[in-house]
Amino acid sequence: MRLLFIVNASASSVTARARVVIQKALSADHQVTVAETSRRGHATRLAQGAAADGADVVVVLGGDGTLNEAANGLAGTATALGVLPGGSTNVFARTLGMTNDPIEATGELLGALGRGSIRPVGLGTVNGRVFLFHVGFGYDAAVVAQVERRGSLKRYAGHALFLTAAVSTWFRHYDRRHPAFGLRAEPRAATGPVDELDDGYFGICLNTNPYTFLGNRPLNVAPGTGLDSGLTMVTLRRLDIPTLLPLVAGALRGQGVEGRRNVAVSSDLARVSIEAHHPLPYQVDGDYLGEATSFDLRYWDGAIRLVVP
Repeated sequence: MRLLFIVNASASSVTARARVVIQKALSADHQVTVAETSRRGHATRLAQGAAADGADVVVVLGGDGTLNEAANGLAGTATALGVLPGGSTNVFARTLGMTNDPIEATGELLGALGRGSIRPVGLGTVNGRVFLFHVGFGYDAAVVAQVERRGSLKRYAGHALFLTAAVSTWFRHYDRRHPAFGLRAEPRAATGPVDELDDGYFGICLNTNPYTFLGNRPLNVAPGTGLDSGLTMVTLRRLDIPTLLPLVAGALRGQGVEGRRNVAVSSDLARVSIEAHHPLPYQVDGDYLGEATSFDLRYWDGAIRLVVP
């Protein structure tokens, strides 16, 4: 197979040794070209170029943000996406069941390529941008914004930086007293119910589960959500400690958040329309994208071909 191997050398878990070992392993049975990202959005253009050139697979060694960029370059093409964990959390790779070590994960990826384990899977889109696992509206996006302001520390501080930013954002950088948005959630089934609300404080639209990982523990917000199940919209209708702590505890136990107090959950969705009451921060697959007042989310069935370990 013809492979483009995209490397984000600044990602948290990427080392020079790992890059060399992985490149040699991939080159043993495949024709490999290597490209290193140098700026935001670069992986999208590299992936688009590989697809236009007829590459079979684009293999990405980087964090979830680099994977998201590559997916945006490959969605709707015949070129498949191969995933290697190179970031601090690696939500998507671990959701696929891959080990969190990039060199060991290379063996899993090569095994999948050898078996021809490549299949189309569904993705979400938000305002035309593809997402692999989730979009966050409000509080978590404000946390990511705080983390990215200290981006030079992310490689070394990891989860401690996120925890510090979460506490700081809770007390100083996010309005927890007033609703932030309303939404309309439309199911994939023509006969399914349409859900509407106008008192959302914080929302997550998921294409997969878990939402993230706390160390080695998955945060299972919507256990029934997968790459072929349509989107799930989780909306907190209050943002206070009595609401949030039971949600986190239940998610860590693998129970999800459906049925919890002050939480609305809509599953197997084709579309979600969100109208914010004021400019609302949002993040896509862990990358902060700024603020907006309108969001159009859709499920794209069979959007991308994925190498599945």
